[in-house]
This record gives sequence, C-alpha cells and structure tokens, in this order.
Amino acid sequence: MCGFVGYLDLRDQRPIETELLVGMTDKLVHRGPDSAGYFVEGNLGLGFRRLSIIDLEGGDQPIFNEDGSVVVMCNGEIFNYRELRDELKAKGHTFRTGSDVEVLVHLYEDEGVEFLTRLNGQFSFVLYDRRERRLLLARDHFGINPLYYAVADGALVFGSEVKAILAHPLVERRPDLTGLDQIFSFPGIVSPRTMFAGVSSLPSGHYMLADTRIQVREYWDLDYPLAGEAAYDKPEAYYVERLREHFERAVSYRLQADVPVGFYLSGGQDSSMIAAMISRLSPAVQRHSFSIGFNDREINESKYQWLMAKLSGSIHHEILFDWSEIAGRLSDMVYHCECPVKETYNTCSLALSEAAKGAGISVILTGEGADELFAGYVGYRYDQFGSRRPKGRDVESLLEDEARVRMWGDRDIFYESDYYALREVKSALYSDRLNERFPEFDCVNFGLVNKERLRGRHPVHQRSYLDLKLRLADHLLSDHGDRMALANSVEARYPFLDIGLAEFAREIPPGLKLKDFTEKYILKKVAAELIPPQIIKREKFGFRAPGSPYLLRQRVEWIDDLLSYERVKRQGYFNPDTVEALKAQYSEEGFRLHPHLQTDLLLMVLTFNILVDLFELPSLN
Repeated sequence: MCGFVGYLDLRDQRPIETELLVGMTDKLVHRGPDSAGYFVEGNLGLGFRRLSIIDLEGGDQPIFNEDGSVVVMCNGEIFNYRELRDELKAKGHTFRTGSDVEVLVHLYEDEGVEFLTRLNGQFSFVLYDRRERRLLLARDHFGINPLYYAVADGALVFGSEVKAILAHPLVERRPDLTGLDQIFSFPGIVSPRTMFAGVSSLPSGHYMLADTRIQVREYWDLDYPLAGEAAYDKPEAYYVERLREHFERAVSYRLQADVPVGFYLSGGQDSSMIAAMISRLSPAVQRHSFSIGFNDREINESKYQWLMAKLSGSIHHEILFDWSEIAGRLSDMVYHCECPVKETYNTCSLALSEAAKGAGISVILTGEGADELFAGYVGYRYDQFGSRRPKGRDVESLLEDEARVRMWGDRDIFYESDYYALREVKSALYSDRLNERFPEFDCVNFGLVNKERLRGRHPVHQRSYLDLKLRLADHLLSDHGDRMALANSVEARYPFLDIGLAEFAREIPPGLKLKDFTEKYILKKVAAELIPPQIIKREKFGFRAPGSPYLLRQRVEWIDDLLSYERVKRQGYFNPDTVEALKAQYSEEGFRLHPHLQTDLLLMVLTFNILVDLFELPSLN
C-alpha cells in the first residue's frame, strides 16, 4: 500500500504550488515511508508516498507508458499483473519496471477506461492522460483502498486520506452532519459521505473522469441474481470444489511480494483457513503470524490461535493487550480513522500492526469479507427464522415502513435497527440546534445503496449486499482495516475479497451459504479440508473491547474534560444533560452495555470530540 495526493485547477488559471503539494504528500508518510515522488504539469500536481513491496529498486512512482503520454500513481496491488503483463508484452508493449502498477498505463493505452474490468486487485489510483488532458481516478471493487476528493473554488483536490485534502487551503474544515448521523445509524459511515462537509469518498467499484468537468461512474457492483430465476442446478460438491479452487488462487495471489508476508490469527475459522492455505502453498517458507491475547479468559482466544500457529509452522507473536492501553491509543485511532467510532477495538488493531512492523513484516493476510459473502452474521439466521417485523398498522409501524422504503425500497427489509425508534434516541442526544436542523441531515433521507440490487433478491443476498455496502467497505475495510494497518506502514490483504472468488460466490445457492441455520455452511465444507474441527465447530465469537463505561472508571483527566458539561455545551453538537445522564448510568458499578443490543453512545460523543480537536473543526454555537 501507498498513498497519493493531487489537485487539478479545473479553470486552468492557477499554477501548482510545489511547496503545498509536498506538504499534502507529507501527511501520508505513514502510508509510504520508503520514498516520495511528484508530477507537476500545467494545472495538475500529483504527490506520492511509497511502501515498497514489489520491485523494491525499480518500482518508484510515478510510472509512465513508453512515450510518457500516460502517467499513473497507485495505492495498492494488481494481483493478476503477471498474466496482464504477458498479454501486453505479446501485443508489443515495453515494460521498464517489474512493478505490478506498470500494467495500468499500458492497459489504458489499449482499452481506455474499460480496462478497469480486467483488474483483480485492491487499489485506488490516479492516471493522467497527457494528450487528452484528462484525469482518471478509480477505487477497487470492494473499496479496500480509500480515495477522497473535494471540489473547492474551481479546484479538484484528492488523496488517499482526508487529512491530506484538508492540508489544501481551499478546503474548509466543517463536520458533515449527515455523516455523523450515519455513524449513529449504521455500522459506520457510508460512501460517498465522510465526516467532513464538502469532502467525498469515491464509492467502491467507481471511477471519476475529470478535465474541465467531473463525472463519477460505476464500473462494477455485486449484482445477485433474482430469486427464483437463478439456475442453481449443480450438486453441492461442485460448489465446494470450485470455491476451494478460487480460495487457493486468491491466497496465492496475495503471497506475491518482494518482502516477507505474514498473517493475522484471530482464532476463528476465516483467518485459520488462510493460515492453513498459506502453509500448503509455501511449505518451505516460515512465516510470521500475529494475534491479540487478553488476560480476560472470557474473551481470550489464545488456545485456538496457538493451535493454528503450530499447525501452520509460523513464528507466532502474541500481543498481550491490557485494557489500560486503550485510553493512550484513542487519539491515534481517531486521527487515522478520521471519524468517530462505536467501539474501541481499533486500538487493539493498532497494537497488532505495530507488532507486525516491529517484526519486519510489511504485508499481512487477514480474513475480512467471508462473513459478508457467505452469511456469517447472526442477522442471516434472524431472517431465516422469519423474524422480519410483523406488519403493524400503528403510527410508529407505518413511519418505520416509510423509512425502510426510502432506504431499501422494501418495507420488509430489516437491517440493524428500527430507524424510526432510533430517531428518538438520536433526538435525545443531539443538541437543540441540531434537532432544529435534523430534517436537513437525517441520513434516512439520502441515498445509501442501489435499491434495484435489493429488489427481488433472496433475503440472504439482500442482507449480503447491505453488509457489503454498509458494514464492510467504509467500516471494516477502511477505518478498521486499511487505516489501522497503514498507521504502522503495514499493508493488509484480503483473500476472501478476491474478485474471482466474489463473482463465484454470487453463483452459489443461498441455501448453501446458510443451511439449516448453519452460517457459512459451504465455507465450512472447504475449511474441513484445511483446519481442525474444533475451530470449525466453534460458536462465532464477536469480540468487543471495553468501551466508555471502562474509560469513565479510569478517571482519565483529558477524557473527563472532553465529556464535561461545559465542553459539550460549548461545542453545541450534543445535549449536555443527556451526556451527563449517560455518564451517570455508564459509571455505575457493574454496568455493562449489551454487546449486540446497545450502542456505546458515549464513546461516539467522546471520539467525535477527539475528532473536533485533532482536525480543528468549528463549534456549532
């Protein structure tokens, strides 16, 4: 992984300021500590920070095509670059480097923007066509790699993280209230929203064209077949074998690197499958594995982590995480997330990537994506139980129906919350001034997903699509994955999000993903060939680190100050009386939030206030 920035004067009136471009690029040094590169021409300036992984000596960026008419900077990896490289060489293209990124400029020469459909990788990139004076920005299929942009006073400003965009003086610093409302309402923020007004996130599977105007278009989405129309006419064994083949190929792709590659072990099925496949594919290579361990026996999964480390033959690093570390890592966590959070487990993720970097590992394989593609959350069983809300005719039920139709196009789809009831919770927490403006920023009123991709689909596929869009892309992959790894200059790779594997997953009958209330049924069939049965048969373990009740009891002065009545009232975003009531409730001896039924509202207030301070956002009052 790496990071890039840039700005384009759409009016072609202002010269590029090199000092400003360097300052923006320096905000991303954690993403790319190994080298820097720049490209300035006319009304365009690009900056790059590199984390060297493939072609260590020759892969510095920017990279050009043969005649220099196309230039690219890419954050991420093109995993099928060897096949593409051979094809392009056969067509007469000349390569100057061994970098995977170089295939982009040659593919663009041959196929234009359509080449995006040829890529298997995790990437965001900026490509400039010097002849056409046209800029192409793109983000990978699942949104593994972030890409943000803002249009301010006739300039397009973009970068791999928001902090680099905010370094440009034309970009204002204001919170996006709809983004804040999304975080209270869904697992996390949802592209194209960010926590910063005027700054957008390019959605997964999208690209942007920019010259004198800007166009954003979709090039890929996971389009499940209509229920009843799919021809699921193959035996179970066929799907199991094909899935195993796709999984093996996905892991093999992600072992490509000129630096050591390690892996995370959670103790669960998905990371264990990856560990076992790595060992099978490269038995002669001893790799490093990393896990988090805790003194609390109720949540410690150390036994299973060490079991898989032994079976895979890895050099295992167990990071014993003490809860007292949470407060000390909170500010770093928010700085890299660039958004408030509902949970503190990202502090554990920071410790994990820190340990990996300390062991000399720059690339890690990890298991995100399996739950979303193969029905791995409890919500899938909830749907199968037929527990979708009975159709009441009272006012509250009718208003909830209305909200669901606006969001999903279907009043019968339940996802995460009853949104009308949640509105009351948010109303109590928001300040009077926010409540007066609530209709302006209520996230229910703004588009979230493509409703046509939900219409007529099987319930398993409906929930999968929503999980991919609302849970995975901007939460698990961005603020939890990319940011916590790259904070310590570590690249995370996700075999279950291989585009070939995902496209095959859409062909698998939903009854093989969730069978007789068994989550990830078909994945367990594949796992049975790789890992011990005691890991496969484990009840799914949803780890949660202690939240604001624990932090309140630590009596940390700066945390108490951020949640003080005076501070909350002065900022004007939240109701200070509600915050005080939450503090009193959360501070009671023995109080615990239910991990599945209750949201840590106070942690969201706390981390939002940290965000305000770190990024110098204005008070509402």
